[in-house]
Amino acid sequence: MPAFTIGRSQTGKDHTMNNPDTGTPSQVFDGEITGMLDGQAAADRITIVPDTAPSSTPDTSPRIRIQWGQHLMDDLVAGRYRSLVCAVNSEDNSHGLIAHLADQLPTSQWDNRTITEHAGRHARSGRVTILKVDLDTVEVLALLRPSGQDALYLADLHEGMRMITEMVRRKPQSRQPVAAVSFLGSKANKLIDRSTDQEPTLETVLRTMHDAGFTGDVYPPPALWQDAPEAVFARYPFPESLDEMRAGGF
Repeated sequence: MPAFTIGRSQTGKDHTMNNPDTGTPSQVFDGEITGMLDGQAAADRITIVPDTAPSSTPDTSPRIRIQWGQHLMDDLVAGRYRSLVCAVNSEDNSHGLIAHLADQLPTSQWDNRTITEHAGRHARSGRVTILKVDLDTVEVLALLRPSGQDALYLADLHEGMRMITEMVRRKPQSRQPVAAVSFLGSKANKLIDRSTDQEPTLETVLRTMHDAGFTGDVYPPPALWQDAPEAVFARYPFPESLDEMRAGGF
């Protein structure tokens, strides 16, 4: 199965691949760069492994696209998405994505104070709520952390994504395409797996979202951009071969 590396080359020697149609090499870069990228030993890097071979028959199964190497804030400001899924709380969102995005969009009439006050009027004890915040060019569908909790739990994520999936389904023209954060590495709204009392893995987050019906784009935290030489997939669900490998089948 071919693998494609985003970031520094792992060998520094071969940046070409034969085109199966013409037999001629397909190249990534203009000019010769052999060895140049290998000097960036500390650079972020990801090895992406295709989950299936290319086919002329479209795969219509519901999937989440994982946006490795892409910058969420840049894509939101550029208008690539109509809606954003993230988290919000009723105490302080100054370190959260929603407040930062509100500051970056010139036509937004929201800021950290007004967002937090708005959240405070809708927070419920023991139940996640979906807070809608219209930032003009982007509608934020935010999982509002239940009052009295210092973190979001996987059950909150599942229930929130279930409601958001239905909201997007009812208004697809105004809410699609939709992007979501991974809820990992958050400073303002931590996500906790109660079974371990730790932050869950990205796979667990994707499974929770997908089980709730979500099939938009998810942006992993930049900290996971340093996963090479471990390989990652660009879509979820992951291929069945992964479970076979975990079971010692390969």
